[in-house]
Amino acid sequence: MNDTPRMFLTRRWMLSALTALPALSLTRPALADEKLGFGELYKSFGVLGLEFSDKVKRLDGQSVTVKGFMAPPLKAEANFFVLTEIPMSLCPFCSSDADWPDNILVVYLAEKQTFVQYNAPIEAYGVLEYGAWTDPETGFRSQLRLRGAAFNTV
Repeated sequence: MNDTPRMFLTRRWMLSALTALPALSLTRPALADEKLGFGELYKSFGVLGLEFSDKVKRLDGQSVTVKGFMAPPLKAEANFFVLTEIPMSLCPFCSSDADWPDNILVVYLAEKQTFVQYNAPIEAYGVLEYGAWTDPETGFRSQLRLRGAAFNTV
């Protein structure tokens, strides 16, 4: 290829301009530094129901990583799933707050991802929220959620 001085300078300028730009992340967010286990979600189980742990309260609004299993989604194009401590395949959303299982949380994805088998271990990471909440689009209820989340198989 016969490079003229002008073509050489143009290529050189483009290369230097590209390397000067900040790197754009085209990947999912990194795993959170804070890890949260299912055994750390609640402080007590009494007649008044479940009481969230001090760790959950402290981490509210922060990025966390939780290991577990993906319950089968209700529909293929859903932007959320249920993360469970053990593999399971039931719908906890239809229950009342009092019946909320103590070993699940809802994961609202930042962007669509391909769902995995219910028995494949995963790490989900996102911003932790706690407290009773009803999804206005689906009517499903939750007590614990990860927002802006993603997951990896482990």
